[in-house]
Amino acid sequence: MLIRVGSTHGKNLQSGYRHTRIGQDSHTTKATAQATIRDTAQLFTTTTTTGKGYLQHPERAEQCQGLGENPERPGLLQTPSRAAKAMQYFTKGYQENIQDVLNDAIFDEGHDDMVIVKDIDMFSMCEHHLVPFTGTVHVGYLPCKKVLGLSKLVRVVEMYSRRLQVQERLTKQIATAITDALQPAGVGVVVEATHMCMVMRGVQKTNSKTVTSTMLGVFRDDPKTRDEFLKLIRRS
Repeated sequence: MLIRVGSTHGKNLQSGYRHTRIGQDSHTTKATAQATIRDTAQLFTTTTTTGKGYLQHPERAEQCQGLGENPERPGLLQTPSRAAKAMQYFTKGYQENIQDVLNDAIFDEGHDDMVIVKDIDMFSMCEHHLVPFTGTVHVGYLPCKKVLGLSKLVRVVEMYSRRLQVQERLTKQIATAITDALQPAGVGVVVEATHMCMVMRGVQKTNSKTVTSTMLGVFRDDPKTRDEFLKLIRRS
């Protein structure tokens, strides 16, 4: 949902966060991520011999058997390769960078009122347990004459959520990327999510939600701007 509204004008963005500038992805982070994906895929690789499937790594077969399952039964023969492909899709954000995602969709429009895209569906993977957390993301910014194509805000959310994540870092990464791209007067990001590591295991609280926010520039410094943003994202 898109909302464009008048907003209290504030001073220029001043952020104390240290972050990588647009287009300067960390080579170390990329290499590590790609190695992780390769290793994960290798763990789940299925080999077939004489018409029978088996796990390439004997220890994986032992783990499967330890669960009380037979790794050779038909329903499990292709599960390792399917799981590897799924993991690669769940973490496809590692193969993207912010410069390609934005694709020069920054426009000089002379617009300086608040822009919000709310209720963006989000799917990510908890890096601690490798189980999903899902929810919604609300993104708002106060332009300094430059605006970003609306779909690009969604794509920024998608790129960072399709990685091994914690919600706190995900929230800040989205806000930082938009700040770097547009240099707006301020950015606000709120993420609401349900974590399967708290629902399926551990405390098993099915109705719990985690809410995180990052406010930069006037969204942090000006209470009126922040309150306006928070009120608008709560509207039906």
